[in-house]
Amino acid sequence: MFGVTSEPQTLATEAEEEWETGFPIVGDPHHELRELCTERGWVDVFYNEDYGHLRERKWASHPKGYYQPAVLAIHKTGRILYRWRCVPKFSNMNGSGGRPEAVYTWEKMQAQMDSSEDAGPDIDPEMGSATANWPRYLFMLTAHGWFIRPKAFPLAREGDRKSARPSKLWWRLYGFLAFWLVLFIVLPIGWFGLAVLAWLAILTPGMIEIHHQFQNEPDPY
Repeated sequence: MFGVTSEPQTLATEAEEEWETGFPIVGDPHHELRELCTERGWVDVFYNEDYGHLRERKWASHPKGYYQPAVLAIHKTGRILYRWRCVPKFSNMNGSGGRPEAVYTWEKMQAQMDSSEDAGPDIDPEMGSATANWPRYLFMLTAHGWFIRPKAFPLAREGDRKSARPSKLWWRLYGFLAFWLVLFIVLPIGWFGLAVLAWLAILTPGMIEIHHQFQNEPDPY
């Protein structure tokens, strides 16, 4: 068992040691392993070439774009026991949502052991966690950017200044609503309307940017 990442081996090794995975993590920054899996018909892993929304992750490195998650299990005879790939969509937070649940995946592999055929792609796996819908996820990104410009959550590492956690962003919403309530009370309605329009004008470019940077691929099956 091993993991594959689209980052260089130095960062892959750092993650392996920090997380104490118990299995090796292989860096594949030039997507050689991804291309090999595609050529052999095992699994075609999605990747995102436009990673501009990772601008806050200054220490991360994905030279050819970052992988979307995938799971591939192969028997020693070459038969495929299990395969799944994340299809990035707005509905699954562009792939940053749930992953197949570990016990479920293991049971699927075990059930395939007696078959002489390759396992087909799992298109509706049992996920280990729920996924926020796109409006809720977009709200979290916008709140993280203080309602001015949507901002992705950085990958934390030891020594980094921690950013706001998604669970704490509701306090920003309460403060944001309170701010507009005060403006509504103290300003004439015309001035209040101009303030809303000015805020929307400031927010819109960031909204357009984040929509262009996230993928929303059609169902392949």
